[in-house]
Order: sequence, then structure tokens, then C-alpha cells
Amino acid sequence: MLQTPRGGAGHGTAPTDSGLMSIGTVLNVLRDEFPEVTISKIRFLESEGLIEPQRTPSGYRKFSAQDVERLGHVLRMQRDHYLPLKVIREHLDAMERGEAVPLPALSRQRDGEAGQEPFEAATAARIGRAELLAAAGIGERELEEWESYGLLAPLEDGVYDAEAVTVASLVVELGRFGIEPRHLRVMKAAADREAGLVDQVVAPLKRHRNPQTRAHAEARTKELAGLTVKLHAALVQTALGVRLP
Repeated sequence: MLQTPRGGAGHGTAPTDSGLMSIGTVLNVLRDEFPEVTISKIRFLESEGLIEPQRTPSGYRKFSAQDVERLGHVLRMQRDHYLPLKVIREHLDAMERGEAVPLPALSRQRDGEAGQEPFEAATAARIGRAELLAAAGIGERELEEWESYGLLAPLEDGVYDAEAVTVASLVVELGRFGIEPRHLRVMKAAADREAGLVDQVVAPLKRHRNPQTRAHAEARTKELAGLTVKLHAALVQTALGVRLP
């Protein structure tokens, strides 16, 4: 269960007496469990109808504890179950109506087969190009530039993995410090090498004849990905001589 912060006031601190929180406060609450969540992603989920925060007369978003809890459910279902946003929205709406609904299990079908093992199931939610532009607050020209550097790439059907919103948001934030997309190619190359290393480890599991072993490959991939991300962050901090909170 997500816990709301206490004490203090202002951006990124505790809710006001009304119990409503700013988007900065919501971000801080969520980041304990979802460290990669961004304000842009929260806004995108709102645009997709997953949450409906209140608005002040000045137009600022104000989130209730229920909004934050719902956001946590959305992010959790994306991360743990790879469900599309439409399916997540329908599932949560049914729960709020008091309906006892099982969590949907999605899978893509192969030719002549009824379904696939969990590791081969449909992956994270996808968004269209226009949705990505709106969520990241960028233009077509910027997106094309980022694609030319390999920072983002559409899937075969022209849509993007939902994680593209996070990548785009971080590129925007780094740009505020003068770090241009062309400077980030070295990060993309490092990420590709790390992903290749993880894939080498889990490849034998993915090819195994035992379905349970193949399913275990997904959990192993997540575990190794988490460890490589932590190691990468620790190495960068060590090289810079800083320690992040």
C-alpha cells in the first residue's frame, strides 16, 4: 500500500489540509516503488483516462490518496503483468464498481497454437506516435532526431513500447542541463552492451524445452536487469564522487 508523506508544505512535500497532493508530491510518493516514474508519465496516464485528478482554479492538478493508490495499481500492472492501458482501465473500473474480476492474462498466439508461455506473452503496453509526442511534450522534429541517434525506435507496427515515454521524458530533463541527444549515444551503446550480456545469460533458459524453465527466464531477466542498473548507477556515482539519496 502506498503511504502518503507527512510534514512540511509546498512542492514535493506533504498534502495540504484538504488531503490533496500536488503532482510533485505524488511523484515522491510513487518513486519509492517506481523509481523511473516521471511527471510526464503521470500526465500521460491522466490523458489516457487512468486517473482523473481535481484541478484548482489556476489549473493545477490535485491528487487524492485514492488517485495515488490507483496510479500505483496502474504502474504495478504495467510492470508485473505487461497489460495494455485499455485493459488496465477496464479492470480498475470494474473493481471500483465492486465487481470481483480476475486479473486478465494476455498472450499472443502463434500460428496453430492457443497461446504462449509467460515469457513469450504480450509485452508492455504500447502507445502511438502522437501519444508519445503529447506525453513527452516534444515535436515531430525532435523525435526524429532522437530516433536517428537510436535513443527511441518504433516497433514493427509503428507504435512504441510504453517505456518510450520514460526515455523521452529523461532526454527532455537532461536537455535542460545542456546535454543534447547526440551526447546520449554513449549511454545507449552502454545499455545495448549490458542488455546483450543479460541476454547471453538467459538465452539458454529461453530456448529450453521445459515450459517452466522458459517461464523462469523472464524472472531471471528482470533480476539481472535490476542488478545491472544498480551497478551502472553505482559506477557512475563513484566516477563522479557523489552519492545520490
